[in-house]
Amino acid sequence: MSSAKKSSSTRDNAHGASESRDVRISPIGLAGILQKPKSAYGLVVFAHGSGSSRLSPRNTFVARALNDRGIATLLFDLLTSAEEANRANVFDIPLLADRLVDAVRWLDEQSIGSLPLGLFGASTGAAAALVAAAKLPRRVGAVVSRGGRPDLAGNSLDMVQAPTLLIVGGADFGVIELNEQALARLRGVKALEIVPGASHLFPEPGALEAVIDHAAAWFEQHLRPAHGERMRKARA
Repeated sequence: MSSAKKSSSTRDNAHGASESRDVRISPIGLAGILQKPKSAYGLVVFAHGSGSSRLSPRNTFVARALNDRGIATLLFDLLTSAEEANRANVFDIPLLADRLVDAVRWLDEQSIGSLPLGLFGASTGAAAALVAAAKLPRRVGAVVSRGGRPDLAGNSLDMVQAPTLLIVGGADFGVIELNEQALARLRGVKALEIVPGASHLFPEPGALEAVIDHAAAWFEQHLRPAHGERMRKARA
């Protein structure tokens, strides 16, 4: 299915006018929102968790902040309406990862597809992002997990080459330990950031802003063209 544009709009930020358009992602026409600042240096695809859609308020907030820092974003529905009715699909990591891979391949066919690529995953979406990164080692330049379950990526953790940042709330007990275990299995560039006092969804004042600061710094470090070229040469 083609990327039929439903609507588009623009807004200004520090990197010039930013264009937003509704898209449909092949092959099954999943709905998405593609936002591109005029002078974007990178592109980040979001993988929602726990059944959230492209309209997730937390990920929308993070995406807009990344747009303001020169990063294009794609938020999209990983599941169809019929699939959402089955709660088990939220935890079907292979299915979610395949949807991410499809989205990346769709983006590669668009004019924006030449930008260095990162993945941002939340909850179960973090596991999907890591599995997708393992499947696309030469394409994915960085991964960030917010309150994620990277442990659910299983054996894919051992194959992830992209620099990976795990962000966890300091009050997200149990999930912290799961992230520490996943971090130990990652073999490439990696880091764990714990946001003091934050719970799983980072609703506390300043918590989501801390996530944005950590994520934006990670993507800037690993998706900026000069660094990205060094990473590609290292993987060749």
